[in-house]
Order: sequence, then C-alpha cells, then structure tokens
Amino acid sequence: MSNRKFFYKGRQDPRENHVKFGYETKASAKSGSKKYPLSLVVTSEERKQEVEALVAEAQLYAEIRIDNSEGAVESIAELTALLNKKGTVKLDKIPERNAPCSCGSGKKYKKCCG
Repeated sequence: MSNRKFFYKGRQDPRENHVKFGYETKASAKSGSKKYPLSLVVTSEERKQEVEALVAEAQLYAEIRIDNSEGAVESIAELTALLNKKGTVKLDKIPERNAPCSCGSGKKYKKCCG
C-alpha cells in the first residue's frame, strides 16, 4: 500500500438542480386562468355551448375544441376536477365550560347545553 493521501474533492456525480427537475416550480400556474386556460374536447356544438356556460359560470378560461370524428371521446376532466373542488370546512368554536351559553339562556355552558 502506498503513502498517498486522498482528499475529498466534492461529489463525483453532480446532482441535478431541483429547480429544473422534480419540483413544481410554477406554483402560480393556476389552470383555468387567462395565462393557462383549460384544454377541453367535446363531441358536438350543443355540448360545446353547455361547457362554455359552465366555464363562464365558474369564471374560468378554456380552449374548447370540437372532435366529431367516429369514436371521439369527450375530455373535460380538468373542468370537472376544478368544479368539484371542495372549499375549506370551518367549524364553529364550542364555548368553554365557564363561558356563557350560546343559546342565550344566560347560564354557563356547562350547566346549560354542555
């Protein structure tokens, strides 16, 4: 064995920068906005008008294309996902034991409704 010293010179295989790979860096890229409209496909003119009404009602933006070829499939999954998105659930705060009851009786919560 020789008397050479080995010095660490950094990582031999540099990792990819996380900004370019893997993470969603465009968090502001909200689908359905003017800059990033939804891309929808429908099968008839009547259906296009229905979907346009849904998009306008939800205050979104979309590029709707009609595909009336044989075996065409409607593709509006992006829109249905945005429309069915649930809002934040807020619960009313329960009063503390010694706080006055919220029913208006004037008693403490623990003696009335608690």
